Amino acid sequence: MRIPRCFVDVPLREGALVALPAAACEHLLRVLRLPEGAQLILCNGDGVDYRAQLTLSGKRSASAQILQAAPNRAESPLRIVLAQALARGEKMDWIIQKATELGVTQIAPVATDRTEVKLDAERAERRLAHWHGVAIAACEQSGRARLPQIAAPTTLGAYLASVGGDSLGLTLDPQGESLAALLDANAFDAARTTIHVVIGPEGGLSERDQAPLRAAGFQGLRLGPRILRTETAGMAALTALQSLLGDLR
Repeated sequence: MRIPRCFVDVPLREGALVALPAAACEHLLRVLRLPEGAQLILCNGDGVDYRAQLTLSGKRSASAQILQAAPNRAESPLRIVLAQALARGEKMDWIIQKATELGVTQIAPVATDRTEVKLDAERAERRLAHWHGVAIAACEQSGRARLPQIAAPTTLGAYLASVGGDSLGLTLDPQGESLAALLDANAFDAARTTIHVVIGPEGGLSERDQAPLRAAGFQGLRLGPRILRTETAGMAALTALQSLLGDLR
């Protein structure tokens, strides 16, 4: 039987008795119906798995006694930033969930020229908190012990200004080169270089988006002959990168 995983936002160490937060207790006790003494794995984002034993302290409260700490082996060797144009409704949740499962390091929601989703400061804050929860659940399901960083929604220009020098920038372009050709043409250390992948909205990236991307050194990536939806394109790019350079080889 698979041991349940649970993210907790507290310091963890071997031998500690950790009071589990209400949301974790709800899931472990009411949804999974774990009994006293059940085994579980705690994570707090530091890259370590903490094997623990469940201790019940009430119908809706519990603690966990940490028995052993061990490095997590599920993190990708690649550092990939997915700059995703804001998508409508549940599509953005799906993108964050699947990108997390595929080992992305950071997700940067961006507003592009043709982005139809408009978020004021209050809505952006609520969505960011919601996306954080989606990423936590995806980490628990996929076995990761590090949460991908989810940046606050911003403009494409602001995102580009934050891209560091030691990076490889890719943007989907039907007229671009294949991933294999781009990797052959760009000598870089995959373990040290951050790979940035920009995915446009449903209407695609406009020329007003493409011009600053080219100026920032981003190169066009072609993923086959078919036009992919915005929620599919990023996952295809991540899978291709992990297959050629990462841990799907």
